[in-house]
Amino acid sequence: MKKVAYLLLFAGVVLSSCNGQGKQNRKEINNVKKGNEMKTIALTKEDFITKIANYEASPNEWKYLGDKPAIVDFYASWCGPCKMIAPILEELADEYAGKIYIYKVDTEAEEELAAAFGIRSIPSLLFIPMKGAPQMTQGAMPKSAFKETIEKELLNSGK
Repeated sequence: MKKVAYLLLFAGVVLSSCNGQGKQNRKEINNVKKGNEMKTIALTKEDFITKIANYEASPNEWKYLGDKPAIVDFYASWCGPCKMIAPILEELADEYAGKIYIYKVDTEAEEELAAAFGIRSIPSLLFIPMKGAPQMTQGAMPKSAFKETIEKELLNSGK
């Protein structure tokens, strides 16, 4: 019985997302590093407009500017679930190097960008295929769910 309770508690933590609470802890996010180099790519609003989509010039039309599918992780350094998926995203960036980009947007540093995408809960993840509309999800996911979405929706391997 205790095992079931612990399992449910763990699942609740993994599947939960932050809703803006805990801002008092503003330490740098704990990303796993390979050597000293991060595999994920930090994005500012200016980077987003030139690498992802210029939502200011075309607010009613999505036009992806990248040359590979991408994931954009909207996170905050104080968010527990964000910290949980950070090493997973680093591993995936390494595993899918050359096939997809994995970007990170610090919602506190890039408030205008977060607001433009209606980010109210973090982590929020934007999955961007080469063709078609992007898909937004909220909350932490296990690595297997990320891989399934990457293969099926971004690389079209599952179709």
